[in-house]
Amino acid sequence: MFDYKNLIYNAAKEVLPDLEQADVTAAEAFCDYCIPCFKFAKVLRKSPALIASEAASKVKIDGMKAEALNGYLNFTLDRGAFVENAFKTELGAFKPLAGKTVCLDYSSVNIAKPFHIGHLMTTVIGGSLYKIYRSLGANAVGINHLGDFGTQFGGLISAYKRWGSAKRLDERGLDELLELYVRYHNESEKDEELAKEAREWSNKIESGDKYAVGLFEKFKAITLEQAKKVYSRLNIEFDSYLGESFYVDKVRGVEDKLKAKNLLVTSEGAQVVLLGDDMPPAIIRRSDGASLYIARDLAAAYYRHENYNFDKCLYVVASHQALHFKQLFSVLGKLGEPWADDMVHVSYGMVSVEGMSLSTRKGNVLYLSDVLDAAVDKAAAIIAERNPDLENSAVVAESVGVGAVVFDALYDGRLKDKNFSLSDALNFDGETGPYVQYTHARCRSVLAKAGYNKGEVDCGELLDDEAYEVVKLIADFDEVVYSAAVKYEPSIVSRRLVKICQAFNRFYNADRIMCGGKTENARLALTLRVAETLKYGLGLVLLDAPERM
Repeated sequence: MFDYKNLIYNAAKEVLPDLEQADVTAAEAFCDYCIPCFKFAKVLRKSPALIASEAASKVKIDGMKAEALNGYLNFTLDRGAFVENAFKTELGAFKPLAGKTVCLDYSSVNIAKPFHIGHLMTTVIGGSLYKIYRSLGANAVGINHLGDFGTQFGGLISAYKRWGSAKRLDERGLDELLELYVRYHNESEKDEELAKEAREWSNKIESGDKYAVGLFEKFKAITLEQAKKVYSRLNIEFDSYLGESFYVDKVRGVEDKLKAKNLLVTSEGAQVVLLGDDMPPAIIRRSDGASLYIARDLAAAYYRHENYNFDKCLYVVASHQALHFKQLFSVLGKLGEPWADDMVHVSYGMVSVEGMSLSTRKGNVLYLSDVLDAAVDKAAAIIAERNPDLENSAVVAESVGVGAVVFDALYDGRLKDKNFSLSDALNFDGETGPYVQYTHARCRSVLAKAGYNKGEVDCGELLDDEAYEVVKLIADFDEVVYSAAVKYEPSIVSRRLVKICQAFNRFYNADRIMCGGKTENARLALTLRVAETLKYGLGLVLLDAPERM
């Protein structure tokens, strides 16, 4: 797509002091692009309205009209030229991150524990960003930093030896592990011998005892088998499953680096890095000799930089871990690593589920698969009522139900806490995944009915308000995707998809598509571009795009 924003910026910066590219924004009313002039008032000692008026008389750009309105410098494009240029643009061809490598650490499930609702946000935000970065040409590396280290695994082996069996483990899988873990936790509060056993088994895992490691690897395999079923439903990909345990023997290397810089000091028997008055010290190793989580994260950071030479390393982790990442990045900064500035904590709010108990299965755990199943069942009921003769209805219900959960999680800004409601998320007429999927299916239905094949488009037939608004929203879609990448915010894509659907449905109701001649051809061409954009965008936020619904 022709870069109108940059064209406006280059022309306007000659008359507006301190103009930034971000000041040029796409507009939804009165014009196509605008520059708010309020920020210039103090420097120029003039009112924003006068600044905009004077700028409008000086800024001249071929194919655009500049006007002042209420302190805004507005630009209106030549509709014919804009539409023609939009149809020349290849969707997904914009690759501004080609040659860049971005590591993304997301989901990070715990071994022997269920994939619960608390993992939803990290998994879908990270999974969506992974696809967004790849679409922009980056080498995205998806990392599932498994929680597979700690004395709790010794406790699990102890519980398995006391109360478990190979038969029940094979039959019940993760449910059996969770039940054993809960029982161990309850019993160990009354029996000190259990805690002692747990430490012994944990030490055996670390020392490479064949039996202990074999059991632990089996627990890990069971966990990942279950998790990968959920990942498949969510359209989630990973390139690495290296967990916390992988970095245990690499902590010594980190300590050597800290000692070489005189950063490692002893405090009450522990080895720590002092981070100043505004931040607690980072504890690298406890007084009993055990390394802490931050030490293994430091080792992981070095490993990732050495093996991937990343340009960015993102950690998609809940906001309550903010201090941990401030400490992590601060330690790397003190070590003098220039790439410490390339590490980012992509934080997010909490998620809860309206109307679903926190004791769906065992203990206080709400399995994510239970939420997905409930959404699919509800989607199936809605589809059966709306389109009882739909082929492959079960497949469509899976796409719509799971998609509703994911889209709802990715629709609001990631820092906002989520209270998921099945009825709201599955509203086919709201700002939801099913609404976007249904609009895509509507486009495909129109195209199939018309038997449309691509051909020359008379762009002059798409200049009315309804058609032009659709063109505007799809023309800069690649820029929207890039903005989502820069801001680590998939909701930017989700919200644009909803706007495209709303505009298309206004166009669909206002302009008869099947009207014959060159007008029909142009409107069908626009319908195809909308369908292609919706399918592409849905994929970026992890949703399928059914052809029929």
